[in-house]
Amino acid sequence: MKAILLDGPLGTELAGRGVPTPLPRWSADALLNAPDAVRAIHADYAAAGAQVHTANTFRTRAATLGEAWSELAALAVRLAREACGPGARVAGSIAPLEDCYRPDASPADREPSATRAEHARLSGVLAAAGCDLLLCESFPHVGEGWLALEAAVETGLESWCSFTPGWDASLLTPAAVADGARGAIERGAAAVLVNCLPIPRALDYARALAEAASAGGVPFGCYANAGVPDERVGWASSPPAVERYAAAAGTWLEEGASIVGGCCGTGPAHVAALAGILGRREEGPAT
Repeated sequence: MKAILLDGPLGTELAGRGVPTPLPRWSADALLNAPDAVRAIHADYAAAGAQVHTANTFRTRAATLGEAWSELAALAVRLAREACGPGARVAGSIAPLEDCYRPDASPADREPSATRAEHARLSGVLAAAGCDLLLCESFPHVGEGWLALEAAVETGLESWCSFTPGWDASLLTPAAVADGARGAIERGAAAVLVNCLPIPRALDYARALAEAASAGGVPFGCYANAGVPDERVGWASSPPAVERYAAAAGTWLEEGASIVGGCCGTGPAHVAALAGILGRREEGPAT
């Protein structure tokens, strides 16, 4: 299968460019106050070679944006579409209802119906806004990831599911992510992924996903972090280590991954480096 190149993050990239990302809105604040910056970041990822562009809908919920949440979610999709042009695929991001590093805060166990309904509301708005696929991402709680995926699949759009073991890989083991992936495939996931994890641990998770994805007959992927935790903003970029990130992604590809990109702390330079690796793989060995 030909590899697919995702883009990188919006939240940490906005912060890195000096755009405020106050909590709880985080990256969604830019939809209100800096839409041109969102558009510019999408354009930079497109120029770097990204093929799938994730709209800035990670925090577009009524709880964070109020009554205008659905209009702002649609704006996020439009900004990605305008910036990336024809041929690009736009993914709607569907995130956990609570902190993506706090599985204990997820309402999935105590209020499964309400949790699913909330994910269904965003899924419907993203489908109506013209997304090409829905990406349920950064779920540290496997059950909530499944509920979000079920809601996404009901729209009829291609739907992917990605779990996070957390910035220090302490929230889910590779085996737990693989189990989550198997459950996601049973629920209609067209691809399974792992994201928002430290680069040194990513290969372990890629190997676990490879087995689950192969048995389920779907592709798998990985997009990891390149930075250090920061309590104020959630993540802050470390000095660039683009080639190290690209080399690590090469090992995920060797394990069979066919979807790669960047998560917190990465940027257009990382995506460009990944594009170079994918291009060389397609060309094959020199003769």
